Amino acid sequence: MKLIDGKQVAESVKERLKAEVAKLKENGVHPCLAVILAGNDPASQVYVKNKIKTAEELGIKSLSFTFDESVTEEQLIEVIETLNADATVHGILVQLPLPKGLNEERVLKSISDEKDVDGFSAYNMGQLVLGREGFVPCTPLGVIELLKSTGEEISGKRAVIIGRSNIVGKPLALLLLKENATVTVCHTKTKNLKEVSKEADILVAAVGRAKMVTDDMVKDGAIVIDVGINRVDGKLCGDVDFDNVKEKCSYITPVPGGVGPMTIAMLMNNTVLSAKRSAK
Repeated sequence: MKLIDGKQVAESVKERLKAEVAKLKENGVHPCLAVILAGNDPASQVYVKNKIKTAEELGIKSLSFTFDESVTEEQLIEVIETLNADATVHGILVQLPLPKGLNEERVLKSISDEKDVDGFSAYNMGQLVLGREGFVPCTPLGVIELLKSTGEEISGKRAVIIGRSNIVGKPLALLLLKENATVTVCHTKTKNLKEVSKEADILVAAVGRAKMVTDDMVKDGAIVIDVGINRVDGKLCGDVDFDNVKEKCSYITPVPGGVGPMTIAMLMNNTVLSAKRSAK
């Protein structure tokens, strides 16, 4: 078993981006990411802090807009529309979840498709379905980078994704199809999950249930990607029972230190991509 080190892969992505940012600046374009945080969710505050810190490390300008729980949809949309109109801003990110009572869909919908670096808009999802240029959600994009870092061929492999969310499962299925894998998406209504998952050359767990994927669900020599982040007895763990599964697979991502670092790296990748497109 080999560990897929997400921190190391993310570092190599960031080194590439740092060089690209420097080149853009030489040509008078300064990549800029605007981050909007509403409410006082402690996890969200940590995520935002990490995103801003990473942006600054790469030379990406970051703008931060913080609101308390009492913020209205109208106030958030007003800020987003101002940022949409600002040609010096290349990416707009609204940290979820929003405070209770706010319509997330309506707020996210107000972000311009050209600045939707999270890749969640109907337009960008549609572009992904059609195999056209757009922004791809950061976590699935990071998973593809991790798979490629192993040097193993994706094309022709049988890939099984456990989880069908709009943020990970569905977009990842499309990206794996693009890489010529044969893809199965499993969910709560899947019958004989164990039999299906045992056929996977590439097994991705993205359900948010601690240690749900056990060793008897994994084919010998499979590549296992664990997208889950759960807290059990104060410790972080993934959706995969790591200690037992690692004995069976050829490659596996740890939690923490696997997919997590890639999500932020790919957010920066999308921001730089947006800046490049605006420069054209």
